[in-house]
Amino acid sequence: MDNRRKEMRKKVMAFTPIRDSGRGALLGYLANLTLQGAMVVGEKPLEIDSLISLGIDLPGDLPGISSRRMIIPARVARCVADTESSREFGIGFEFVEITPDHAQIVEALLDRYHFRHREWAKKEE
Repeated sequence: MDNRRKEMRKKVMAFTPIRDSGRGALLGYLANLTLQGAMVVGEKPLEIDSLISLGIDLPGDLPGISSRRMIIPARVARCVADTESSREFGIGFEFVEITPDHAQIVEALLDRYHFRHREWAKKEE
């Protein structure tokens, strides 16, 4: 599959629920995140190219962020059954419109919770 990502994905090390903000339904949990989109692990497949207003429940300890939820429009870019679990799907969302406020929240999430691969590798050397 062609990898067209412009940014390296970063795994998020926080329990972050993702909802369809229009229906309130839980879609799954945040697996990784960039300024362009997110990967969610969920139990129900979603139709590719469908548009969803994502509601991301934010942890309360993000520096400089007072919001408890971010609502952001997104397109389902991919939906693939997990090879290890027949009950889970990897759902890739592409953010349709990201405002400066959205970008600030995403950057705060990444700064606070991402898994720092390179830093850990240096410690093990």
